[in-house]
Order: sequence, then structure tokens, then C-alpha cells
Amino acid sequence: MTQTSDKSEKNPDALETVPVRTSTGVYEVHVGPGALGRLGEVARGACAGSRCCVISDETVAALYADVAEASLAEAGFEVAGRLTFPAGEASKNLATLSELLEGLAARELCRDDLVVALGGGVTGDIAGLAAALYLRGCAVVQVPTSLLAMVDSSVGGKTAVDLAAGKNLAGAFWRPAAVVADVRCLATVPPELFRDSCGEVVKHAVLADPSLLDELAARPLTQSRLDEGRLTRVVARNVQIKRDVVEADERERGLRQTLNLGHTIGHAIESASELSLGHGSCVAAGLCMVARASEARGWCSADARRRIERCVAAHGLPTTSDLPAETLVRYLAHDKKRHGDGVNLVVPEDIGRVTVRRVSLDELARIVEDGRGEVRP
Repeated sequence: MTQTSDKSEKNPDALETVPVRTSTGVYEVHVGPGALGRLGEVARGACAGSRCCVISDETVAALYADVAEASLAEAGFEVAGRLTFPAGEASKNLATLSELLEGLAARELCRDDLVVALGGGVTGDIAGLAAALYLRGCAVVQVPTSLLAMVDSSVGGKTAVDLAAGKNLAGAFWRPAAVVADVRCLATVPPELFRDSCGEVVKHAVLADPSLLDELAARPLTQSRLDEGRLTRVVARNVQIKRDVVEADERERGLRQTLNLGHTIGHAIESASELSLGHGSCVAAGLCMVARASEARGWCSADARRRIERCVAAHGLPTTSDLPAETLVRYLAHDKKRHGDGVNLVVPEDIGRVTVRRVSLDELARIVEDGRGEVRP
């Protein structure tokens, strides 16, 4: 395992490199301050093509596309322009995907060339799916610029767009050729979006790292969002946690389902709120709700539930939802993790230990109702 314990905090300019092994090869995740300036170097080492196209939303493109394209050009790539779309989850749909595919075709990229996904989770998902579909697959380098994308969506090869019926219902597995995460980009992320992203960081800590959870509760990441050394270490540790799960179950047949901790209820909250709540906030609320309902059933220890709620609250994230249980269950019925009349629900048994339980939709309705209870000491 790559060591990330203190190198980045002793040397703030150091990059951490985390290898991810898949059935089709190995790619590396590079994390640290100034990583964007080394995008071309990384991409050249990961891709044999001569041309590239940057895909980004309009907000991120205005901030970082020039730097990204200059680095790519310096490494010998011909930059065949950029494709942009309006920022936000509302753009993550089939219409935008179609426009991106037509844009790649108009630029006459070939299968050996490169798509660069520059932005947050929406960009990574839709640009990654465009790369997977164009010419039946061309290389993509993920360049996450949000905390959520750095610690979660840019790693693991899952790409998707939303359908009217729900979030991420049309997608494909398509591993990146490389991931380049520059923590300096987080300085331009609005505080409320950074706070929202911490939901996935807390989830990873609950999943696999009790010490990290306690550290985050005592010293919330929101209080050190400009500490590049700490950000590098925490992001790299999150990548390691996800990497370890993905390597063991690349196609989500079993163990990888545990990464959905908090997501089953969280996705329902996200959809029912018509995307007015951020993904990380919804995951945080879903995580606390499933912990409360699980404690009531004897599946989860009281100590684990308290530690989860404490850490979520310390980051200013929601610990419950006031949406009616019947509304949430209606969206849960369309969840892509549904199997027949049941859903695989990831349950925290203790910090660092989770299990997957098959529950019926009727039982899930009761779990949601129990989970909406008030926070207890």
C-alpha cells in the first residue's frame, strides 16, 4: 500500500501516487498541490495518442482549462479544442452526452486519442461515459477539481448520466488511463460545495478507517480546507480506501457494494429534493439514518451510531431528512441497486466494519421511517 501518513505534510509540494489495478491494467492516481501543471506529463505516460480534447463545465473551464491545455501541449499533444456545458447536475443527461459525442466526432478524434475530463463529479461521469462510447472506447484522463470527485467519482471507472426515473441509471464501467488531482483547485470551490463533499470523506472513514473518522470529528476538514498538506494526505487516504475495494470487486458483484454506504437512502433524498441538496449532504443524511435504524434493530452498535452522527454534524452536514418516508420509498423503488422486490442495503455494524443486507421494500420503508428520528446522545 502507498504510504501517505506524513510525507505530504512535511513537503507540501509532494505528490502522492496511488496505483489502482484492474482487470485491464493499472492506472495511477496522482494527488497533490500543483498536479494540474503536470497533467501533460502524466497523460503522455498513460496514452499513446497524439491528439486530445478537454471536456469541462463552463465554470471550471474558465478557471483551469487554459492551464490544462498548456500542459498537454507542452507534452506534445495537439489540443483539438474543448467542449463545455452548463455547470450542474441538470446537465448530466442524454442530451448533453449526445452533444459531447457529436463534438468529439466533429474534431475527428481517433480511438488512440485522449479525452480529458476536467471538473467535478458531473464532468467526470459524463465525459467518462462519452469516452467509453465514442468509437467504442477511447482513453480518458480524469482531472477532478472538486473534493467529491477527488475522493470518489474519479476513481473506479464508473461513468453515468441521469434519466428522468433517477440518478446514474444509464452508464458504463470505463477505467481512466490516469487520474490527476490538484488539491490547489479546492481553493476555488465554494465553501458550501466543499462542505457537501465531506460527506463522502466521512463515509470512507466509517467504511474502513476508525482513526480517520476520529480525526475528522475532532478536526473537521472544513476547518483546514486550505491546508494543502492535510488535503493531500486525506484525499490520498480516501483514494486508497476506494482502491482497495475496487481492486477486490471491479464490477460491483459483491464487496464494491459496500461503497454504497449511505447511498441507498441518500440517492432517494437527492432525487426527491429535485437535486436541490448536494450529493455529499444526501449521503451524510442517509448514512446517519441507516445507522439509527440499524441500531434500533441491533445491527449497529450505539457507539458507532454516535461517532457517525458526531462526525457528520461537526462538518455541518445534515444528519436526517424531513422528507416523508413514503416519498423516499417511492424513489427507492427505482434505485438501480434494487433486485426484484428487495434492495441490498449497506449497514454499518461498527466503525470499519459494514455488511450488506437484503431488505424488502416494505422493510426499507420502516427503516427510512425509523432513521428519520432525532439525533440522540
